[in-house]
Amino acid sequence: MPQPDQPLLHDLVTLCAAPTQALSDPAGGMAPRRDGMATAQGLFHADVRVLSGWRLEVAGRLPAHLATELVSEREARFVSMAPGVPGGTVDRFLRLDVVRGVAPGALEERLHLHSDLATETTVPLRLELACDLAPMELIKMGRDAEPTRFTIHDGAVAFGTSEVAARAAAPGAQVAAEEDGTRLVLTWPVTIGPGKSVEVGWRIDVEDSAAIIVAASGSGLSVEAVVGSLTGIPTVDVRLRPWLRRSLEDLDGLRVATRRQPDDAFFAAGAPWYFTLFGRDSLWTSRLLLGVDVDQAGGTLRALAGLAGTAVDVTTAEEPGKIPHELRRGTYAFGGTSLPPLYYGTVDATPLWICLLHDAWRAGLPEEQVRALLPTLEHALGWLTRWGDADGDGFLEYLDASGHGLANQGWKDSRDSVRFADGRIAEGPVALCEVQGYAYEAAVGGAALLDAFGLEGADRYRSWAADLATRFRSRFWCGRGADRYPAMALDGAKRRVDAVTSNIGHLLGTGLLNTEEEALVARRLTAADLDSGLGLRTMSSEAVAYSPLSYHCGSVWPHDTAIAIAGLERCGHGRLAAGLVEGLLRAAQAFDARLPELWSGEGRPVPYPAACRPQAWSAAAAVTAAEWLGRHRSTTEPA
Repeated sequence: MPQPDQPLLHDLVTLCAAPTQALSDPAGGMAPRRDGMATAQGLFHADVRVLSGWRLEVAGRLPAHLATELVSEREARFVSMAPGVPGGTVDRFLRLDVVRGVAPGALEERLHLHSDLATETTVPLRLELACDLAPMELIKMGRDAEPTRFTIHDGAVAFGTSEVAARAAAPGAQVAAEEDGTRLVLTWPVTIGPGKSVEVGWRIDVEDSAAIIVAASGSGLSVEAVVGSLTGIPTVDVRLRPWLRRSLEDLDGLRVATRRQPDDAFFAAGAPWYFTLFGRDSLWTSRLLLGVDVDQAGGTLRALAGLAGTAVDVTTAEEPGKIPHELRRGTYAFGGTSLPPLYYGTVDATPLWICLLHDAWRAGLPEEQVRALLPTLEHALGWLTRWGDADGDGFLEYLDASGHGLANQGWKDSRDSVRFADGRIAEGPVALCEVQGYAYEAAVGGAALLDAFGLEGADRYRSWAADLATRFRSRFWCGRGADRYPAMALDGAKRRVDAVTSNIGHLLGTGLLNTEEEALVARRLTAADLDSGLGLRTMSSEAVAYSPLSYHCGSVWPHDTAIAIAGLERCGHGRLAAGLVEGLLRAAQAFDARLPELWSGEGRPVPYPAACRPQAWSAAAAVTAAEWLGRHRSTTEPA
């Protein structure tokens, strides 16, 4: 039996006010299926689809779509004309603007009609809504859920369950439930004169008592202040400002907190699939933003510290001191993978947590906040040197022992991502090169924190880091002379996985490499087979397994590119990043200033069809590019 197709995302209009998001087609419509394929369209709240259908008719016909404007991360305007209205022509018609806005737990729309007709006309506006309460994992698998019934009592509309309860209100509308109560129909009879306008509206409010994530408290990013500070240079590239503003607004729309720790905000990984806490993603996003905001890093650190492992559990991959991978409201099953609600299957979140704590401390995170996290730091350092090295060879590696978790547990976590140059897939346990860089940096940074706060053990971790650097130098390097480069990984037999990949960019600035080695990596990283012209390829175009639209074997991920740019800057090779920065600027123009999760590595702006957009660490890449442009005072103009 064929597997259902995963819904495509690349052309959807997405609004975010975490933990609520709305996704629609470019005309504003929502449907669980189109042309026989499942969609990810609808109104979602905390991983449940509250609205699965939205269909608007004017005088019995669908409006003809003219334009869509993404006003902000929370609001969009859909412009159309009403066809078939008597007296209408191509330039004298009844215009309809649907202004859709989301807030945490709510969706509100204004339906604005304007008439350029010569005479008064009466038309019915008919809005049909549906709900299926489908969980996110079911939607991602392309599967259907049973429709939910609407209840109408004294004009008030209610639907949902005891956990996910929704209410709809439509002032002035005729309200009816059709098709056994599974379709809510709102009708407004509208009379409008020449040159006049009429506006009606409706709203949905949602309460979810079982949600594990809630709206974040406190203030978000200071968007205008950051844009002003990073684009105030007279010679700054003209393409930067709109990209930076949209990215920061999107990040604000992704700010969320756990119900358990509502005051500790973090960035959800991305819309729609990853609208929750992800250790690696949330940590990297906050780290890329440290130059403009340290408060979000504090919330991220505390949220993850509150979930750090305390025991050994093969099913969840939990280990003492380990920082989790992701948090869901229930089991997340996709294909042959089944992840528990709190899942720890990540090899890099723990060292990245330590790195962020150190960097946030250096960036000005208040001392009392850092001090409160020191017990988690000590446990995380313990995981680094004990549990992270399962076979005792001195490297951090991973292997899914549950049989149903993630086969790969670095940031390239697809099953086929770790490959030899000849295309063979590596078998575990796998020790990724970049994870050794994170581990080195974490041990050194953690030791600095221990010293600064009068705790013991700093020399032990510095010694461990030095030994790691020596082992890495002897085991990971491939090639000869000026063509040397680090392997992507070591496989279970300790063989070098010798494909040339973007992973090596994550090593720059960690301290694991010496000056000569950093220069070799910097030159290799910016060669034409990795630099696509629209960002850094995840795998060299010369590799056997290279495929430009694969998830991790040749596509471009903007956060990956940003990490490489930041690494080049940190190790003194910042000028070499010019091509990568230019590639992100070109991509920002091509993707309407809202970078998706990934795109094709072919050098043209071809979207990956199921890429999340917005994605937190993709948005954060704009800050890295802006900081680079500020340092190097780029005068580059669009080609």
